[in-house]
Amino acid sequence: MNNLSWEDFVKVEMRVGTIIHVETFPEARNPSFKLHIDFGESIGIKKTSAQITRLYTPDILLGKQIVAVVNFPPKQIANFMSECLVLGVVNEDEVTLLQPDAKVKNGLKIL
Repeated sequence: MNNLSWEDFVKVEMRVGTIIHVETFPEARNPSFKLHIDFGESIGIKKTSAQITRLYTPDILLGKQIVAVVNFPPKQIANFMSECLVLGVVNEDEVTLLQPDAKVKNGLKIL
């Protein structure tokens, strides 16, 4: 395991956002959804793809608050540009999303 300095850690912008749009992503190599996430006024809406189809459906995801890294550079995934990275716990091929246990303001930083 590589040790991370505090200076490195504080560069990672983990924020809370609300999923406002979900669609299937048939062009992706692995089953995925395209997500549009509202991170509040200062960050805005960002898009991403997520391989979370084992445990989630679009109906369950819509309106859910999640945690994501918002300061990675954009990444091309098939025909889609991903702008953030949704965080989750990986157990083989299942991903459980990280989320606050109470409703909070979109855009709040995770420390």
